[in-house]
Amino acid sequence: PTGPDGSRASARLSLACLLLLLLLLTLPARVDTSWWYIGALGARVICDNIPGLVSRQRQLCQRYPDIMRSVGEGAREWIRECQHQFRHHRWNCTTLDRDHTVFGRVMLRSSREAAFVYAISSAGVVHAITRACSQGELSVCSCDPYTRGRHHDQRGDFDWGGCSDNIHYGVRFAKAFVDAKEKRLKDARALMNLHNNRCGRTAVRRFLKLECKCHGVSGSCTLRTCWRALSDFRRTGDYLRRRYDGAVQVTATQDGANFTAARQGYRRATRTDLVYFDNSPDYCVLDKAAGSLGTAGRVCSKTSKGTDGCEIMCCGRGYDTTRVTRVTQCECKFHWCCAVRCKECRNTVDVHTCKAPKKAEWLDQT
Repeated sequence: PTGPDGSRASARLSLACLLLLLLLLTLPARVDTSWWYIGALGARVICDNIPGLVSRQRQLCQRYPDIMRSVGEGAREWIRECQHQFRHHRWNCTTLDRDHTVFGRVMLRSSREAAFVYAISSAGVVHAITRACSQGELSVCSCDPYTRGRHHDQRGDFDWGGCSDNIHYGVRFAKAFVDAKEKRLKDARALMNLHNNRCGRTAVRRFLKLECKCHGVSGSCTLRTCWRALSDFRRTGDYLRRRYDGAVQVTATQDGANFTAARQGYRRATRTDLVYFDNSPDYCVLDKAAGSLGTAGRVCSKTSKGTDGCEIMCCGRGYDTTRVTRVTQCECKFHWCCAVRCKECRNTVDVHTCKAPKKAEWLDQT
């Protein structure tokens, strides 16, 4: 983008550039051809043709194509996690086909949804690289080299052994790659993105767990060998979802180097808080400018009083009910040897979907 606000727009599109790279390298979600393309065309050709990357990102992409592949595989994981966390909400982290920004214009607003996406995508990059290091998929890293010798915890002394997940390398590479564009820009949005990126990286480190193996007579734990391991990514997703609920609205200070509370009486943001500038749209109706897809046609629960309930999900517009017959496998039995045979069970249920807004209201919002 050009013009006086060009740098701000560029900062807002930085995640889109990362997502474009990740999706380019993860086309095998549909057809497993991405790695062949990198090998045939070369990392330089692939990386040079990805729009929006700054020079540092291009250098890392060209130098570490195997890491880019691992990160791309992890991208599908964090997108799925985002959609799981918001599956019962008006905004449900929907990705848009044929849109290079993946999430559409919702990412242009400095909202708490954008804050969550930056945090969980940064966490996903850390998680993917760390896991690939420990599984021997990358030539530049392996197990954590710092977990050596003797240590102790609440249960007593133990020896470091096994293969501890190399969280240090995962965090370092993710910071270098994901933050590269934001560090070139000095506007408030870049500051917000850097803060939320850091929250995501910290969240993965927060849930490292200690796993141990006992040695001794009859399995007694007279001696223990332990290692650090990543937790399931769901724990990170759950944590960042709670951070989203408690996200702090802020404004940038005059020098653009820090944040302050958006209003007098608001609490100050800590290093673990997600931060945002702009209020979110209600996501009730289609609003192209705000990136809202609306909730028309979304499935809701007639009895729930939560965000998945028809009253909240449908924004008071009401809902349609359709009777659907579902066929499932049931009464499965194991037969020697070796087959499982099931019956087909039919179950008729009512499915409730949100009504579309009235035509006049719809036109007002599009």
